[in-house]
Amino acid sequence: MKTKSKNSPRRAAFPKVGSIPYEGPDSKNPLAFKHYNAGELVEGKTMRDHLRFSVVYWHTFRGTGSDPFGSGTMLRPWDDGSNSVANAQNRVRAAFEFMHKLGAPYYAWHDRDVAPEGRTLAETNRNLDAVAKVLKEEQQRTGIKLLWGTANLFSHPRFMHGAATTCNADVFAYAAAQVKKALEVTHELGGEGYTFWGGREGYMTLLNTDMKREQEHLARFLHLAVAHKKKIGFRGQFYIEPKPKEPTKHQYDSDAAACLNFLREYDLLPHFKLNVETNHATLAGHTMHHELEVAASAGALGSIDANTGDELLGWDTDQFPTSYYLGAYVMLTILKYGGFKTGGVNFDAKVRRESFEPIDLFYAHIGGMDCFARGLKIAAAIRKDGRLAEFVKQRYSSWDSGIGARIESGKASLKEIEAYILAKGDVSPNASGRQEFLENLINEFI
Repeated sequence: MKTKSKNSPRRAAFPKVGSIPYEGPDSKNPLAFKHYNAGELVEGKTMRDHLRFSVVYWHTFRGTGSDPFGSGTMLRPWDDGSNSVANAQNRVRAAFEFMHKLGAPYYAWHDRDVAPEGRTLAETNRNLDAVAKVLKEEQQRTGIKLLWGTANLFSHPRFMHGAATTCNADVFAYAAAQVKKALEVTHELGGEGYTFWGGREGYMTLLNTDMKREQEHLARFLHLAVAHKKKIGFRGQFYIEPKPKEPTKHQYDSDAAACLNFLREYDLLPHFKLNVETNHATLAGHTMHHELEVAASAGALGSIDANTGDELLGWDTDQFPTSYYLGAYVMLTILKYGGFKTGGVNFDAKVRRESFEPIDLFYAHIGGMDCFARGLKIAAAIRKDGRLAEFVKQRYSSWDSGIGARIESGKASLKEIEAYILAKGDVSPNASGRQEFLENLINEFI
């Protein structure tokens, strides 16, 4: 029987797909970018550097297409279906082939996505180390970097009551040990960040919940992670990802404002920024534009998970973004606050259960990347035009001098303000808000 030489070429996972080219808006090629031109300059910076696209490991390479009503549908020829380390290592090579051909500069993972869980934590850690070795090899081969890592603290039954907010101290300890290892592997792989997503950090009923104690435990958990980060010399950014519900009835990181309040209350804000996701914003009853403004205005916008939800469904559908309006509004806020200082546009999105062929992974990511590239160009054009910014500036012009400036600076007392109004006699509102006019203005660029 013939054996494969160590130097034999690896078997391609996507043999019929080459590197995805940029062909421009007139292209009809579904395997080409229409708007994402990595080297194109926008506001003095390349699209690649503006957007910092990242492919997620969990949905893209571990998603099966299963749902509560049916088993998996995805065809993944490179995956033998086993839970072995060897299969996990082979999956890594297929993943990097995909990301390299796509031209994505980053990826992100959960620890349990990339490596199988063993019978004990020690065995699980060995599995992760074995797969991390291949991840590192592939990073070096392709130049693709790790945007951030994270630990899956929600799938295993041990986390049914939460991880950091569990009622069981041993489960808390297990979760802490798991995060320690995931953080160390992220550091070893040169990760630029680490994300905490409280998948089950919340409650199903207050009847069995000591909320104060649970939140204090969550804060203690995060402080332990901050201390270990310093100990190992990890310089990446820590993120918290807001989400209001699913699977718990209420999660303690329910939206951007709640996360900021929690971080301030427990003296964690200097160590964390937010990783904001579109579908989570929808579930919280907000727009992505709102959540980004809340985070960015507090100096806490770190990264985004780029996806979208179905407004007719009340759960986390994690669809790929295709709306130029969404892309434009997101990039308007990101550009307004100086662009990404950390993080990037991470596609926490999955192809639909019915889109089961491997080629659909390319179609989905190409569309998402084009969506944000087009959004970037639209946002830059709106900023260059200046009418939107000038309108907002004029709307608040009464605060730039006189009594408005004195109030903002803290120099005016209530007595002074009263005297000012008594002298004026009455006031009239500013000019019209002109929402319709501004929405029409945005449409000019789309």
